[in-house]
Amino acid sequence: MQTVRQLEALREAVSAYRQAGERIALVPTMGALHDGHMALVEAAKRTAHRVIVSIFVNPKQFGPNEDLAKYPRKEAADSRMLTNAGVDVLWMPPVEVVYPEGFATNVSVSGVSEVLEGAHRPGHFDGVATVVSKLFNQVQPDVALFGEKDWQQLAVIRRMTADLNLPIEIQSVVTQRDDDGLALSSRNAFLMPEDRTKAVALPRALGAAAKTIVDGGEVEAALAQARDTLAAAGFDVDYVALADAGTLETVGAYEAGRPLRLLAAARIGSTRLIDNIALPE
Repeated sequence: MQTVRQLEALREAVSAYRQAGERIALVPTMGALHDGHMALVEAAKRTAHRVIVSIFVNPKQFGPNEDLAKYPRKEAADSRMLTNAGVDVLWMPPVEVVYPEGFATNVSVSGVSEVLEGAHRPGHFDGVATVVSKLFNQVQPDVALFGEKDWQQLAVIRRMTADLNLPIEIQSVVTQRDDDGLALSSRNAFLMPEDRTKAVALPRALGAAAKTIVDGGEVEAALAQARDTLAAAGFDVDYVALADAGTLETVGAYEAGRPLRLLAAARIGSTRLIDNIALPE
């Protein structure tokens, strides 16, 4: 595996793959890799000849009171995992390569980025869209892979890719979970043991709400019950919502045949967790 930190070296590697007629996959990450990331890598290997993984802790997607400074960084361990997985290139640029002095461009996706996470974390998805558009331009992959745990992020990237006519296929990989159902996340490392035990209430509350809704129960009552369940478990709840899977517009009724997602964000202890599940169409 090549570890590349400068754009010229990255473009040399990509150019060689292109000249050989090889299909290139990109897996963008912020590091602190876990089995969820590795599932993306394995999916990338199945769809492309070459796999490039980026690790970049993007300052533009962190708010002023969020955890940029303490976000977990495990460069050596991440590199070993990617080497063992057969990744071709680890693209790990320093901040000054991604955002050189005088950088003044912002990519903003209206609508889908403004609700739910966007409402609770103003500017977050502008930071995501900006850095992902830069990664797409730097790597110029044929396909890019993202996990479904960050469903709204996936929707924002799909919208941006379509709107900008980028010739990149966006593939999603289902959320990877621990044995008890908690979605894998780099932020899970921040959970105190007692909070980790309580955290399983999040996927369970979503599952119970989904069953109630699909069985014909009132949507708002099911969402309220999920919020109450989480509060009783010790969560400070930001939202539990039923939304259109593509636009993220919240909906008040279950419609068979319409792709819908139940999404939630809540804080347990000092750690904010997000999760989502699909409702059967």
